[in-house]
Formats: sequence, structure tokens, C-alpha cells
Amino acid sequence: MSNLNLNIQTPIEHQAPTEAELVARAEAMIPWLREKADAVEQARMVPHDSIQAFKEAGFFKILQPKRWGGYEMSPNVLNKVLMELARGCPSSAWNVMVLGVHPFEVGLLDSRCGDELWGIDNTTLVSSSYAPFGTVTAVEGGYRLNGEWLTSSGCDHAAGGAFVGGRVSEHGEVVFRSFWIKAEDFEIVDDWFVVGLAGTGSKKLVIKDVFIPSYRSHVIGAYDEGSHGQVNNLYKMPFFYVFYAAVSSVIVGMARGMVDLYIEHMMPRQNINQAIGSATQDPFIKNRLGEASAKILGAAARILQNTDEAWSFTSKGKLVPLEVRVRHFATNQFTGGECFDAAHMLFKKTSTRGIWVSSPLQRQMRDILVGANHITQNQDNIGDLLGGQLLGNPLPAANPFGVKV
Repeated sequence: MSNLNLNIQTPIEHQAPTEAELVARAEAMIPWLREKADAVEQARMVPHDSIQAFKEAGFFKILQPKRWGGYEMSPNVLNKVLMELARGCPSSAWNVMVLGVHPFEVGLLDSRCGDELWGIDNTTLVSSSYAPFGTVTAVEGGYRLNGEWLTSSGCDHAAGGAFVGGRVSEHGEVVFRSFWIKAEDFEIVDDWFVVGLAGTGSKKLVIKDVFIPSYRSHVIGAYDEGSHGQVNNLYKMPFFYVFYAAVSSVIVGMARGMVDLYIEHMMPRQNINQAIGSATQDPFIKNRLGEASAKILGAAARILQNTDEAWSFTSKGKLVPLEVRVRHFATNQFTGGECFDAAHMLFKKTSTRGIWVSSPLQRQMRDILVGANHITQNQDNIGDLLGGQLLGNPLPAANPFGVKV
């Protein structure tokens, strides 16, 4: 881990670092991550030394249950860390996001899962592929899985296996479940050849006739005292909300990185077609930077405010009310579109310099494009759901809030 010194002291037993310490560690990594970003993209995966650095910094323990050595902190701690890391290397931050959210999901499962996963090594990581590409069949004592699950980010680092999603018929209805499957029960196929976020290593998982016991599964959209009634208040947060907000936070970080690169690009630049010699005095260059920054700051503030509001309920042992969950879940999904618009606004002003493959601005723009295409950033459909709720319409029968209508 050359040129990286986070000055991390040996922690006192069971003592977690503070939020400020974790965010400072992430911020200190930005130059180091920027140096590695090209190599990460070329390798199409985050290197093991980066993952090890993230482990040592404590990022993967932020949402991990204390029972297995985690910190059990507010999701906003992870969100703030991601907003820093993605400024340096979006693909690396994306891996921290995916691998860092799953300890939260383990906290929702039967405690036997945590014992199996972290009984020997509580730094073991888990990846995921939630889209129900494969088939799931309910059998006695559990489920049988077959098929291919795409885009499992960070799977090369996930010795603890993966969560995969699937629809299964139970008691006359089709439910969407998540299943924890161990690493020895699937094959990783390298099919990750993409235009952006290439370094995430989001490869395909192939599962052939694997049995998953019932205790290693949960209804992923469920949200009530039965599914989130744990004594530990962190795990009263809705899973979908925690995951979607984390994705949005990475995208905010990518857009902030675009601002960083734009400023560095413009500071020494001289205009050749205008009377104003310095680019820093060009009103359009300044305007784009100001407007883009405002959009990004607004998106970041919304994510953090939403999470703080949800935490104000769960930190007191209460579930988040439905109307609040709908508002949070929906408004966070506008992040991708807003940050892409902001980044593209800046990219347009880089002229020819921005189009070279070797340009960090170009790579950052492509990463934001792909991040904004993630299903968690589906502002079109979610806008309809939120608007309908505000107008007094009932939730649709198929909704991500665990509500049967």
C-alpha cells in the first residue's frame, strides 16, 4: 500500500473509531485512489491491496453487528465515507459500498448465518446479485437455486459468498427473496466488459442445483416487527433504503470527483477564442461550476437528511413510518440523474481535452454514466410512485415497501 499512511492506531478491544475518524481516513485515501484509478479500470477489478486497506480502515465494519466485531453505526457514516472515496476512484468506492452494505443484511438474518460467516474471521466479505435472473424452487427445509446471476460487484474479494435474489412461489403468492449462498457453491465467470465502472469486477455467478436452508434467506422487501424487530436499533432500518442510499452516496462522490478534476483542469487553462485569457475568468466556465456544485450539494444533503430522519426513529427502537420510507426511497433515486446532469455540464466545458481515453475527466464521466443507470436510480418510475402518494393514490400492488395492497 505505497504512499498510503492513515495513521491508524491499534484499537482498544471492542472500541470503534468515531465517524469523524472514518471519514478522515476516506478523505486521506483520495490522492492514493486517484493514482490507482487507471490501473483499476484496466484490470477490471479492484486490487487486493486496496480491499485490505479498506478493511484496515474499518469501512466494512461500519454496518456490521457488534456481536461479530462490527461497529453498528448509523448508515450515514458509510454514506459519508463513500462520498469521499468515490472522488478518488469510483470503482473502488463501488466495491466498498456493495461489500460494506452486506454486513447490514447479515444482521437481518438468523444468527446462525453470522456465526457461519464470521465465526473464524470477522473480516470476511460478501458480494451480491439481487436481480432475479436465476430460478428458485421452494423445497422441504429451504430452497433450490439454479441459473446465472449477473453483475456481482467485488465478487473476487468475497470469500464469504454472495447474496442473490430470486422470486419464488410461497403460499399462493410470488415473493422476492434474498439468499446467502457460500462461495464454494457458485462459479465466477468473467463477463464484465463495460463502458464505465469497469474496475468494479462485477462478474457473473453461475449456480447449479444448490440447496439453501430457510434460515439463510429473507423476504428482501419485508419491513415489520417480524423482519426488522431486532433489539439492535440499526437493523430496524429498511434494507432497501440503506442499500439505495449507499448507491446514491457513491454517485455523489463520483460527481464531487468530477468537480475536483474540473477545477484542476481549468486553473492553468488559457482561452484562445475569447478575449479573456484565463479560463478561471470565463463567466460560462464559472457558471457551469457553480450550478453543477449546487446540484451535487443538494443531492448529498438530501441523502444525509433522509438518513438522519430515518435514524431518528430507529435509534429509538422504532420502525420508520411508511410515508417517510416512501419519501426517502423515492427522492434518493433522483441522485443519479442529477449528478449525471451536473457532471455532463462540466464535461461539456472541457472541450477536446476531455475526450481522450487517458483523461481522468473522461473516465469519471463514464463511471457516472454507468452508476446513474443502476436500478436504484430509476427516477422515472419512482417519480410516479411518489407523486401518486402525494396526491392520495394508494400504493401499487407491487411495491418495494413490504406493504400488501
